[in-house]
Amino acid sequence: MPDVIYEMSRKKLGMTTVVEDGRLLGVISDGDLRRLLERRGKDALDLTAGECMTRDPKTIAPQEFAATALALMEEKKITSLVVVGDERHLRGVVHLHDLWGTEMV
Repeated sequence: MPDVIYEMSRKKLGMTTVVEDGRLLGVISDGDLRRLLERRGKDALDLTAGECMTRDPKTIAPQEFAATALALMEEKKITSLVVVGDERHLRGVVHLHDLWGTEMV
């Protein structure tokens, strides 16, 4: 968990991905971490990323339009979408802040 917290802070996305061999396994968000700490207290820091990740996060394909990403984020009330290609290969993350620089938001 210390590595997870470090990655979340370093990338400033409010979340991080859990990946194995380039494939997305899950995500951990700031909210996930806060809820985990509320439930487990300091014991949460002894867990692995695999034990606390969301295994089926919202994703989007690389060829989708930014407007589609924005609509999905608004619908699901989330600030980030993981971009995955074939076989859930991680391509990146699109964050609401990325879209603020466009005229869509």
